Amino acid sequence: MASLTVRTPDGKVRTVSLLKRITSLGRGPDNDVPLEDSAVPPNALHVTYDGTRYEVGSLGATFHVNGKRRDNHALSTGDVVKVGGTELTFSREDAPRESVRREVPEREVSLSAASAQSSDSHTSELPGVAGRELVLLKRLTAFSERLSGTYDVDRILESLLDEAIEVTRADKGFLILMESGEPRVKAARNVARENIEDAVEKLSDSIIAKVVKDQRAIIVADALDAPEFKASESVVNLKVHSVMCVPVMHKGDLFGVLYVGNDRLVNRFEPKSLDMLTVFAAQASLLLQNALLVNDLKLDNTELRRKLEDQRYGDIVGACQGMRDVYKRIDKIAPTDISVLITGETGTGKELIAREIHRRSPRTKGPFITVNCGAIPENLLESELFGHAKGAFTGAVATRPGKFQAAIGGTLFLDEIGEMPLQLQVKLLRALQDKIVYKVGENRGEPVDIRVVAATNKILEEEVKRNAFREDLYYRLNVVTVKLPPLRERGEDVIVLGRFFLQKYSREFNAKARGFTPAAAVAMKKYGWPGNIRELENRLKKAVVLADKPLLGADDLDLKPENLEPIMPLLQAKEEFQKRYINEVLARNNGNRTKTAKDLGVDPRTIFRHLEKLEAEKTGRPLPPEEGEELL
Repeated sequence: MASLTVRTPDGKVRTVSLLKRITSLGRGPDNDVPLEDSAVPPNALHVTYDGTRYEVGSLGATFHVNGKRRDNHALSTGDVVKVGGTELTFSREDAPRESVRREVPEREVSLSAASAQSSDSHTSELPGVAGRELVLLKRLTAFSERLSGTYDVDRILESLLDEAIEVTRADKGFLILMESGEPRVKAARNVARENIEDAVEKLSDSIIAKVVKDQRAIIVADALDAPEFKASESVVNLKVHSVMCVPVMHKGDLFGVLYVGNDRLVNRFEPKSLDMLTVFAAQASLLLQNALLVNDLKLDNTELRRKLEDQRYGDIVGACQGMRDVYKRIDKIAPTDISVLITGETGTGKELIAREIHRRSPRTKGPFITVNCGAIPENLLESELFGHAKGAFTGAVATRPGKFQAAIGGTLFLDEIGEMPLQLQVKLLRALQDKIVYKVGENRGEPVDIRVVAATNKILEEEVKRNAFREDLYYRLNVVTVKLPPLRERGEDVIVLGRFFLQKYSREFNAKARGFTPAAAVAMKKYGWPGNIRELENRLKKAVVLADKPLLGADDLDLKPENLEPIMPLLQAKEEFQKRYINEVLARNNGNRTKTAKDLGVDPRTIFRHLEKLEAEKTGRPLPPEEGEELL
């Protein structure tokens, strides 16, 4: 029985019996004989036995036998193999089993006959070279398993090259991928696992060109002496002797090239090594394609998320026709710098619309400043808007800027503008016209670069008629109007909004509620919602906190039958719907009756008849029904 006496740099000595056909040695714990030496690679050597002789070979480490450097060596009794700082003395005599059990961990000496039969019986008749190939194939399998869950392309490229250099015992390696039909160096490494600088300049050569053209692997015994390649740039620049270069294929197409070289020895690579590198290249193609596919999917996902975010309208929820018209108007006015007036009942979400206009505008990186003109006392509103100088009034202990100055570069949102006092409307108009504001108690003006968006739940035209709002300020603010529909006119949006708030507050309060009963959904649609979305949100927040059931009912929302609007007769409901629908299309066409009839696909006389009915309703004059009147 053969054995190795292992002497590590720290002076420890142990003897290990060689019981297997292939015995691996290295610093890594997975080796048959782990070597506690930091100078030894994780996978250093292997000792093979072909039934007649023992041979030591390199798995990437440099080693000496009896003081001379070797790549492989047939061992004889007394040979001393040195790798790193460790000495291995070979002997064909039997090693004392007591010594082995005492000095070697059980896993290392457990190279028993049963283990040998289960893992190596099929190689019992193979020579040492075949045994080395089996070791390399096992390493390739382990390497593939390590990288199978890795999607970092750069890391995979470097790991692939490091492993290829080690298994082929090369000094350098290059991985080239095809981009737009041209080879591009993606990774360049040396035996020390370091990147090779200026790899692109050093690797534009005829060897790669030949492999790309023929799509066949080649091996060059002495590139510096080969007539076909000795003038190539990489051979001269890198001073390589032995070269192997194999194509990396994917689905029958050339995907890249794997190139390894040795700059110390000629005839370094054998045909078996080329076969191994070809297998390695095929595995590399699978790993790379998988990583590239995952990265492409991640990029697509990121792009889809970005597009979705761009197409979303912030926290605004709704898809009824009225809201789609609002979205279209936002898209058109947001990129401009014109003033906008947002109208709608209380609770319809006017501030959300203002914020979305700001978010989609060129001023999105600037501030969004809100002023509620109805919540600030009249005597303080001017100071709040324009700021004040020190000593301007009692309590003005320091100069303070106003909301106009705070909104410079961004958007100023004037909520409930209809509540602003008349005397202050004059100063606001001047500030909007001149883009200059004056602090209270100061005569020096300050230029301001802002965009103004105002909102009101009042009908400002009527306020102007009552002399409660200045006409000139109204036209200054109302360059473009965005009218928000009340919740009762938004159809299915009430259910969509209800589910949105339900999910939000169920998560926030860790509640059981997850949906609505059919009766609750019907009640939500029938209720008039005078407080609009704000009322809906508050009712749902209360219901989520108090309810013990997964489905909220009408009672949970306090939507009792007496609070609901009476059901309209079917014929009357149909007439009301037709009337409202024709009015909407007429408004979109600016009163053009012919175009409205064409859009609705009806005879123009139907539109004329509709207008006659409206006039009759206003005047109270009876209108006899027209025979054969067309209904939508």
